[in-house]
Amino acid sequence: MPDTDGMPSPPKGQSAPTPIISRCLPDGTLIETLYDAEATTTSLAVSSPDGQVVIASFLDLPTGERLIPYAPTNNLIASGCVLLPSDVGDLGDKAELVEAVRAFLHRYVDLSPAFEEIATHYVLLTWVYDAFNELGYLRFRGDYGTGKTRALLAVGSLCYKPFFASGASTVSPIFHVLDAFGGTLVLDEADLRFSDATADLTKILNNGNVKGLPVLRTMINRHRELNPTAFKVFGPKLIAMRERFTDRALESRFLTEETGGRPLRADIPIHTPEDLKAEALALRNKLLAWRFAARHTVGPDPSRLVIGVEPRLNQTALALLSIIDDEAVRGRIGQALAGEEARVLQERATTLEAAMLAGLLEAFAMPQNAHVTVSDAAQRFNQRACSDLGKPMTNKWVGGFLRNRLRLATMKTGGIYVLQRTELPKIETLASRYGLTTNEVNLT
Repeated sequence: MPDTDGMPSPPKGQSAPTPIISRCLPDGTLIETLYDAEATTTSLAVSSPDGQVVIASFLDLPTGERLIPYAPTNNLIASGCVLLPSDVGDLGDKAELVEAVRAFLHRYVDLSPAFEEIATHYVLLTWVYDAFNELGYLRFRGDYGTGKTRALLAVGSLCYKPFFASGASTVSPIFHVLDAFGGTLVLDEADLRFSDATADLTKILNNGNVKGLPVLRTMINRHRELNPTAFKVFGPKLIAMRERFTDRALESRFLTEETGGRPLRADIPIHTPEDLKAEALALRNKLLAWRFAARHTVGPDPSRLVIGVEPRLNQTALALLSIIDDEAVRGRIGQALAGEEARVLQERATTLEAAMLAGLLEAFAMPQNAHVTVSDAAQRFNQRACSDLGKPMTNKWVGGFLRNRLRLATMKTGGIYVLQRTELPKIETLASRYGLTTNEVNLT
């Protein structure tokens, strides 16, 4: 275990010390706060660029700033709302660490084999997430009583600086904790109070997967002056929910495990065992050692993109794939991603957009059609979608749908609105995104 230094009184005239949870200095020094619940103390673990680690009660910087850990009485830390390591563990071999994390998850959570591998490596990813510019999120989705909360607790307890919250929580402290602490947001009941794209928690999810996209919130300073604040929300996130988000772009940011699709394994404990907390703490200590060793050696590896998978899904998964050394594991996760893309395409193929695109492809398949009238598009769309909508849609509605939902250009010629054949390449590209092929479209 690294040596522990005492803290002398600060030099005369020195400014007040700065409490921190973690920091990465310009020279590559990594600093993390440790919390010993039994001794009720906090300290700083400092890893220098050459790999030396010391535990100290403070750190003075060349700028004159003194860094100290958050107080052990801080409610977020003392209550377990935010979990920290208590020491720097023995690193050992990375493969052994991966297996230890996987065994822990397997013991307490019933996950599908593919998602167990995803969750295991996502835990490691959270400890080095700041080496990447884009991240995906982990999600457990299913009805109540299907193990979502247990999965959040087990996986979340191993993640880097996990912050446990609920969809029913007040939003303001979530912004402040993410901005000040960073780390992993673990959010339960994520669909209780926000499904609209303008909700505050949805903004965190929409902006939090890309570095450098803070959320601006209106704040009033003590002088009652308007002082908007940019809150940093980038970081890994674990959420549990029953439904799906209506925002498809947000949906694409998740790697999802559907819970409740099979009987619970007989060896999974019904009640959360007391051993879980102690085992999780021991693993967090080892994972901290891995962060110190690996933080400056990992990064996005484009060679690990999954061939044949759309760019958004590859963007979601690349950071995860980049830290997986086992080629066979990457292959299995790649297969799972391909299956997820197939499911998404199948869902898209049943949407109104897909019905409209199928009708347009059918119309443009007529060689004599230099253009397709909005009236013709409306007729073909209504043949496909009228039963779902309950009534036929007007030409005006269809024209607006083409322009606003599909971003296709209509123009007026001969007194009627039409789509020119020059729009066909765009239509074909959109059709591909919605899982449509010419073989699936009725070209009569």
